[in-house]
Amino acid sequence: MGILRILGLTAFATLPALAADPREAFLRLIARPKVPLAGESATPLTESGFSRWTFSYAADADQRVPGIGERPVSATKLPVVIVLHGTGGTKEGQSPVLHQLAKAGFAAIAIDGRYHGARTKAGTGSLEYQQAMLATFRTGKEHPFLYDTVWDVMRLVDYLATTGWADTSRIGLIGFSKGGMETYLAAAVDPRIKVAVPCIGVQSFQWALDHDSWQSRAGTFQLALDAAAKDEGLIGKPGAEFLSHFYDKVAPGIRSEFDGPTMLPLIAPRALLTINGAVDPRTPMPGLQLCLDAAKAAYTAHPERFQSIIEQNTGHKVNPDALAEAVKWFGKWL
Repeated sequence: MGILRILGLTAFATLPALAADPREAFLRLIARPKVPLAGESATPLTESGFSRWTFSYAADADQRVPGIGERPVSATKLPVVIVLHGTGGTKEGQSPVLHQLAKAGFAAIAIDGRYHGARTKAGTGSLEYQQAMLATFRTGKEHPFLYDTVWDVMRLVDYLATTGWADTSRIGLIGFSKGGMETYLAAAVDPRIKVAVPCIGVQSFQWALDHDSWQSRAGTFQLALDAAAKDEGLIGKPGAEFLSHFYDKVAPGIRSEFDGPTMLPLIAPRALLTINGAVDPRTPMPGLQLCLDAAKAAYTAHPERFQSIIEQNTGHKVNPDALAEAVKWFGKWL
């Protein structure tokens, strides 16, 4: 696959005012009392020069985060790459990516996002995830859409500092789809993440709302959106106006002060590689370009640290050649 590198309204649709400091505003929004990490790690299993293990830690008073890892057998501290899955995915589903990174010399780890994998009753992450989003719409409690997993990533970085084998001065983060959005949000607010590779996630939520290009993204949580609309007595399928209202309650700021064009530049001057499909309906190109233009402007002093890969004739997926480029990017900057 070829790779091209290129740098009617209701009250619901009122755009919130932008924060003066989006990084601080985001951190205030997701903050909660820190509890002891209480980290646990199983004895690694070693085979063919690689160690694989499971671990967990406390993200807050109510949530333990399970993870898996793979690293080359080494007595030295290793750079770490964190891998985040997409909607409906699991940490185990990222095992091929972990192995690819471990072969390149990294300690690679993956966690289950909120209401996914081992953090659900059924061991999956679609229905319970949407039920949690609907509960947030109704109660204002939690932020299972993107934000809570960003907090989990930040606590994961805290946990890595306790392991003894992780070089916490060299931490990278890669995510896919939902995980791609979580990647650029986490990297924007946590400077300990030195290299970020958001895959098929960078987008402008507001551009999509303004240009009738939101349907594919909303389809990933359609059950929650429809139920929320029914709660509010909306007749017919919810449109952009109601989706704006939904976003403002479930992920406040995602279409304004925490939208892609605002958050992506906050990663500068740390290394940033974005990967997208040219015909991905979930990250429409014009909205994506707004984000890339904003990022490019932020990297004027260090243009070599920002790169964008747009895979031609590719929808919502990452092809092997682009993933190989991501591994090279981590090798270059970590």
